[in-house]
Amino acid sequence: MRTILKTLMVIGIMGAVVSCKSTFNASETMELQNNRAAVYQEIISNPDQFREFIDLAQQDEGARKIMMQNHMQMMESGKMKGMMENNPEMKEKMKSHMQKMMEENPEMKEKMQSMMIEKMLKTPESRKMLMDKMHENQEMQKEMKEKMMQRMKENPEMMDAMMDKMMDNPEMKEKIMSKMKEKKSNSENHKHE
Repeated sequence: MRTILKTLMVIGIMGAVVSCKSTFNASETMELQNNRAAVYQEIISNPDQFREFIDLAQQDEGARKIMMQNHMQMMESGKMKGMMENNPEMKEKMKSHMQKMMEENPEMKEKMQSMMIEKMLKTPESRKMLMDKMHENQEMQKEMKEKMMQRMKENPEMMDAMMDKMMDNPEMKEKIMSKMKEKKSNSENHKHE
């Protein structure tokens, strides 16, 4: 009887120990808002854990896209500008990081360029600055001319509207006429040679 009693006690204690063993299930833990908030807070309050989390997120394609979308929204809303004005070191890091990301991802580079151009075209000062930069940068000027020519070939109404607009501007009209005369004289010189 004593042996049976001892055996039952050992089984009971072992059962209690096994049943008390904690099993962690991440998806169950994350179902509760309080748990999620606590986990998020723990990660963001510890720089090492936060870096580790960001590194893991950058390895996942879906997470990278979400982070990029959030980054774009921050840039558009002006939050990024405010953060960088207060921290020049962060501004430099962001600049180099953006440069690296654009070199690695042509789609992002194109999106950023179009977003910046769109933003610059909103104000007259920005438009003038963009035009000045284009005139200074031969490669950019060539690229813009090619894009513009392509757009005008695809959309003849746009070409007509632009020509009308340019002819209404006396300064622009003069430039066009001088270019046409220059081309005409160059082509005549080539014929005579």
